[in-house]
Amino acid sequence: QVQLVESGGGLVQPGGSLRLSCAASGSIFSINTMGWFRQAPGKQRELVAVIYNSGYTNYADSVKGRFTISRGNAENTVYLQMNSLKPEDTAVYYCHVTGGQYAYWGQGTQVTVSS
Repeated sequence: QVQLVESGGGLVQPGGSLRLSCAASGSIFSINTMGWFRQAPGKQRELVAVIYNSGYTNYADSVKGRFTISRGNAENTVYLQMNSLKPEDTAVYYCHVTGGQYAYWGQGTQVTVSS
């Protein structure tokens, strides 16, 4: 059974930074992508950033230049470094992994940007 466990969310002031982590346990055959989505209250879930097995990365326009996605030394880990956070970044952030014909979601971690 595959599980994605996220950590690193919390409350931060505008302009601050947070680092989200996601560790996948269990057997995932041939990981293709690891990424982060977010969902704010009353809004649809949206892609924030994704990293492919090749190392290629893609970001939502709203976070380009502020967020960085990376893979850990352990293959089944992914990070999201979030800098210059804004109140509009407030959301539940979900880790997402694809491998083979499957897709997996984490339980979500709350990020709140407020003074």
